[in-house]
Amino acid sequence: MPKFDDPRAEALRSLDERAAALEAKAGRPETEVGEMAASSQAYKILAELLGGVLIGLALGAVVDRFANTGPWGLIGGVLLGFALSLFMARRTANRLMALARAQEAARSQASRPKVD
Repeated sequence: MPKFDDPRAEALRSLDERAAALEAKAGRPETEVGEMAASSQAYKILAELLGGVLIGLALGAVVDRFANTGPWGLIGGVLLGFALSLFMARRTANRLMALARAQEAARSQASRPKVD
């Protein structure tokens, strides 16, 4: 059983307190709001990917029906829809990454000590 006036025990307790304070300061606790926002953005990207392909599929089927072009309108519509959905998903992902970088820069600016 260690004594409380033992300098090593005091040093270890002080170190534990400082480590806990640093962890509390540096750690970003996950909040339910943050988790819901991240999952909603993921669902938005998924909807863009699936929606583009499905809209291309539908437009290709309409073109095939009225132009009597066989499967070529359907194939072209799926390819165009896929390309459109990739473009939209990439644009959304780039916007989210820029927002995350700006928030991280703001956090790092706020956590820096001010030097006079």
